[in-house]
Amino acid sequence: MTEENHCYENAIAERVNGILKDEFYHDQTFDNLAHAKRSAKNAINLYNQIRLHLSLDYKTPNMVYQLSA
Repeated sequence: MTEENHCYENAIAERVNGILKDEFYHDQTFDNLAHAKRSAKNAINLYNQIRLHLSLDYKTPNMVYQLSA
């Protein structure tokens, strides 16, 4: 999941994988690579632009980013 000798980065990768599987049902088998890519792209869009995050005071990551710019 990460570069060699960077074990602390694995926690981030595992968290992302968990979110994809638990919240966006990416624990399924996809018909082909294009379907998997499309599904991942949609999940990332939902996560960043639509899903409200408790840790961000019920804002989306994009809202927080725009407020800090």
